[in-house]
Amino acid sequence: MSIQMPNISIQAFDYPLPESKIAQFPLANRHDSKQLVYKEGKIQHDSFRNLAEFLPENALLIFNNTKVIPARIPLVKENGVSIELFLLHPISDAAPTEQLMESKAEIVWECLVGNKKRWKEGDRLTRGALTFDWVNRDENHIRICWNTDQSFAEILDEIGKIPLPPYMERDTELSDNDRYQTVFSEKLGAVAAPTASLHFSEEVLADIDRRNIQITYLTLHVGAGTFLPVKDDDVSKHPMHREQLVFTPELIKTLIAHQGPYIPIGTTALRALESLYWGGVWLIENKRIEEDVLVIPKEFAYKTRSNRISNKESLEAVLNYIENSKLDYWVAETELLIMPGYALHFCDAIVTNFHQPKSTLLVLIAALIGDDWKKVYDSALLNDYRFLSYGDSSLLFKKKDI
Repeated sequence: MSIQMPNISIQAFDYPLPESKIAQFPLANRHDSKQLVYKEGKIQHDSFRNLAEFLPENALLIFNNTKVIPARIPLVKENGVSIELFLLHPISDAAPTEQLMESKAEIVWECLVGNKKRWKEGDRLTRGALTFDWVNRDENHIRICWNTDQSFAEILDEIGKIPLPPYMERDTELSDNDRYQTVFSEKLGAVAAPTASLHFSEEVLADIDRRNIQITYLTLHVGAGTFLPVKDDDVSKHPMHREQLVFTPELIKTLIAHQGPYIPIGTTALRALESLYWGGVWLIENKRIEEDVLVIPKEFAYKTRSNRISNKESLEAVLNYIENSKLDYWVAETELLIMPGYALHFCDAIVTNFHQPKSTLLVLIAALIGDDWKKVYDSALLNDYRFLSYGDSSLLFKKKDI
């Protein structure tokens, strides 16, 4: 099979974003954000509180139930030098991150290390009950040990800080511990929030339930790479960050049985759903998984194929794999890059925030609504919407000719 990735310039996804439009703090109430609705080329402005009124009655909403961990750990050497760790992901073959967070005694993480040059091989650092040692300095792998009865998650809650995005140029506040989590967050492991879901309150969820709109959950542990700027002009050459996915048989059965529109809540849920499809294609084409965890390379979706595998065929392949392997869930990792020219499988509309200029997230939105993203973002700027993680929301319906 040959690979045909579109050649798209990142310059086409630039727009002027004044710093004053970047939300530094959340609103007092989650559902008080503005809501831009784009459908069939037309734009409406409303409140997120009224989201349920704009959803098709037979829709299935897919939420990401990942939970942000306090991934920033400030350390101080005996000589007073400050070192900061940013936990990226634990080093493990197949276990979900939320399971590893319950580890006791020892765990190894890949980290970003602030002031790394001042932390030499062989130096042991401590904070509270934890000790930190290099396992592989080149790969930024760090062993974390402790000798209490607490789990790693419990200790991290005591010493770590919620990792706000880099464009929020402020320290974490106590309120962020709650507001940078969704009301349904459950599975520990993300280092960034699935921000489209931050707007959902119990009241909005109750409205959705009253309209008998179905809801299901998956897990994608959002990584720090989501904030990486695209430095190469050709989007396809951007080194996509790898993120862990966890799928349950119940989710897959729900997707197979559903007959109406699929509406992922946020780009993370969309990326997970599309990766699930390609996971099934991998199983059909390769019959087996060579490693403990399937990694879906960004190029895999762009291979030329003579026959299109249906959504149902793909999902059934994954479900059969889970059931035949007697698994309670399936763990995979994805590098999927969604850009114009990509054919979406599980997205008729999306609820999402407003993303950074020249970002892979904005490129993903263009795969859904084409060049109309410019009209949407211009309208949001003119109507004083708040942008990025703590900003306002949009409901974007897929453009029919995409």
